[in-house]
Amino acid sequence: MSGMNRTAIVTGGSRGIGRAIALALAADGFDVVLSYVTDAEAAGDVVTAIEAQGRRGLAVRADLGTPRDAAALVEAAVTAFGPIDVLVNNAGLSSNESYIADTPPETWARIVDVNLHGTYHMVRAVTPLMRARGGGHIVNLSSNVTQRMPATFGAYTVSKAAVEALTRILAKEEGPHGIHVNAVAPGPIMTDMLEGLLETMGEARARAFVESVPLRRAGQPEEIAAVVAMLVSPTASFISGEVIYVNGGGPGG
Repeated sequence: MSGMNRTAIVTGGSRGIGRAIALALAADGFDVVLSYVTDAEAAGDVVTAIEAQGRRGLAVRADLGTPRDAAALVEAAVTAFGPIDVLVNNAGLSSNESYIADTPPETWARIVDVNLHGTYHMVRAVTPLMRARGGGHIVNLSSNVTQRMPATFGAYTVSKAAVEALTRILAKEEGPHGIHVNAVAPGPIMTDMLEGLLETMGEARARAFVESVPLRRAGQPEEIAAVVAMLVSPTASFISGEVIYVNGGGPGG
């Protein structure tokens, strides 16, 4: 893709998959605004990497579980770089520490607030702007857990299943306005989150889990970023309302 003055927002863009998406979009010619919650240094490093590619970058601290922070993030992006062409809802939390019936209410609420309500808050903030321009792209990050339904991932799985429903409904509602809405559902991707999960599993279970992927490996953040970049490119001009699983064939564990 080529062109000037195109702007993307990537939530949770300071590390892992979000970082890879931010850099891939910058390589495709987008100025990128990324959100973070705690690690300002990591977010600043991503901005530096974006600028090294000749694009503009901006990091904004935002807790997307609150409507106010979502609106402030969008306002900061518009003020800095102009109209929003792409929104990638990547920010998310996970937990696999308990069965649903044993999950503390505050843990359940926090995961749903960030993963589902955060996506909703960002959609509400961005969609009117995209409608006014006659189009745009929204890509939501889901997860392969919506196919596996694993025990102990209850709050995370429920939140991501809801994100997939939101994606398909929103695509129908906003298609007449020229807005493409899709979701990408990664399998096991080598990020800090996955490394922590594998550590809690123990060596034998972790190895069995990774080997259950038909391609016999975990993915890399850049492999998710490449699919997101495709979905916001002219290549995907007739794709909307889809959930694309990028999971190496799907882990069976």
